[in-house]
Amino acid sequence: MSWDFTEDAAFMALCDAYKESGESSAMEFLAHGEGAFHFQELAQNAAGEGIDLSDSADLEDFQQDVIDTLQEMCS
Repeated sequence: MSWDFTEDAAFMALCDAYKESGESSAMEFLAHGEGAFHFQELAQNAAGEGIDLSDSADLEDFQQDVIDTLQEMCS
């Protein structure tokens, strides 16, 4: 993936919301509420950047990258 999602405004908002939530699990945070909203926005931005997430395996890989990055950068 050539697009650096960490520079996207939706990821930055996701990171801020994750920090403010007090949730210890990024996976749980993305599963519902504000986390799900920001992840959906980030996925839409990825599509706008030409990243095809229509395959469920690709979407899972992208989601795991986001989870790993959230835990690393935003905890």
